[in-house]
Amino acid sequence: MSETSSAPSRAHSPWAGFTVCASVAILTILDLVKVNVILTPLQSTLGATTTQTQLIVAGYVLAFGITLVPAGRLGDQWNRKAMFLLGLTLFTVASLASALAPTADALVVARIIQGLAAGVLMPQVLGMIQTLFQGRQRGQAFGIFGASIGFGTAFGPTIGGLFIGTLGPELGWRWTFGMNVPLALIIVPLAIRLLPGRQARDRSARDSARDLDLVGVSLLAATVLLVMLPFVLTTGTDQDAPARWFLLLAGAALAAVFIWWERRYRDRGRSPVLDFRLFSYPSYRNGVIITSLWFAAMPATFLVMTLYNQQGLGHPAVVVGMITIPYAIISAIIAWLSGRYTFSHATVLVIIGISVFLVGLVALALIARFVEPAHTPWAMAASLALCGVGPGLVMSANQMRTLMHVPLASAGVAGSFQQVGQRLGNAIGIAVATTVFYALVSSVPRTSGGLVDPNDPVALETYRTAFDASMVVLMLMCAFALVFAVLDHRQRRREAPFPKEASPTAGSSSATTNSEL
Repeated sequence: MSETSSAPSRAHSPWAGFTVCASVAILTILDLVKVNVILTPLQSTLGATTTQTQLIVAGYVLAFGITLVPAGRLGDQWNRKAMFLLGLTLFTVASLASALAPTADALVVARIIQGLAAGVLMPQVLGMIQTLFQGRQRGQAFGIFGASIGFGTAFGPTIGGLFIGTLGPELGWRWTFGMNVPLALIIVPLAIRLLPGRQARDRSARDSARDLDLVGVSLLAATVLLVMLPFVLTTGTDQDAPARWFLLLAGAALAAVFIWWERRYRDRGRSPVLDFRLFSYPSYRNGVIITSLWFAAMPATFLVMTLYNQQGLGHPAVVVGMITIPYAIISAIIAWLSGRYTFSHATVLVIIGISVFLVGLVALALIARFVEPAHTPWAMAASLALCGVGPGLVMSANQMRTLMHVPLASAGVAGSFQQVGQRLGNAIGIAVATTVFYALVSSVPRTSGGLVDPNDPVALETYRTAFDASMVVLMLMCAFALVFAVLDHRQRRREAPFPKEASPTAGSSSATTNSEL
């Protein structure tokens, strides 16, 4: 095997390039969650309907998921740095368009383009981290990366709430999107200077570097679209069309065609979009399932909690946004501290993390049931501090475990398919949890701003029941994730131990090529 050098310039520490990657990852994740607290202001200032507000959230997720694997493949075959810069430029333009959107429909379109850009960026981030670090240092990098994602996930509602609270409803939601523009303009020149321009390629990949498998790309994009669309179009109101679920059957049929095509394409000696032999690694297979279930539960928890406190209890956006601050701090600290252990104890950390998060969900349900509305945000903030231990352990450890045996030349597409699982889980979790929530509160009278009278005991009881029912759904998702985490831990105990300072993907000399999978 002959590979080009994948090391960054000796003049720069790999941690400098990592900082650029982590910063961009935070921006893309922030835009998944910071919109939660601006949905009510969007309805009142932009006249957005329930369907439009759902698409502002879900359109981003949908476009994100569709783009991930094709973008990861392009990055692996062509150049991750070039794809990174292309995605960041598009993300900046789409963020500006979102901030300046004159109508709700224009905002929906801008959000979809923004999601496409995020889908281009994230696979390059994961591939870059694989390229920049080796062995145990890679575990530390993923630990810090997990802390960064934890910050983005938890501080998103806080940022949106602060903008609404300080600038007012309309300027607040516009700056929630517009903040990306100056930040991205700072990151672009740093990315040009600090990110490595060369990457690992094996001989077979070099021979097929221009083989982009356009049929496979189209089949995969259509499959992801058909599978995710019924969920992202679910609002939990009577506007939902039951016929949308038939799209799942079409998605399943296209998935079968995609698998057949990719295997046929590979057997002809060409380079498929997704080599299914990656799933022969139990660590990768289990990791994708765990991350899909985890992201079905975690982001939906924040959204349902926001809806309950903001619409049901009448708390202002700035207060609701601050509930997640303890979660963010604890998550980041735990992820940073556990990074040194992810290489050797990843599966144990995942089990502990999911278990702790599950306990935190139970605590949230009990708080909604028994704590007075005036004190609920502070009690939930305390419970989320406990929940923060979960992602602090799970996200970096599962990321490390999932990619542990993946060949370096396939890091981008492998990481991006894991991200597809995250986005698909994200869409399903939000759709199911909000459907349960909205279905139970649909009979409660609300103002034009979507609020109810928090002093109405019937309305309060209805919202408490809806929140608890949604939490039960999310608990079940966590329980399934825990089952697979235990199975993966048993698999890890059967595997041969790795050398202390190396792993199967520690460096180019030990990386398996695509043709060897």
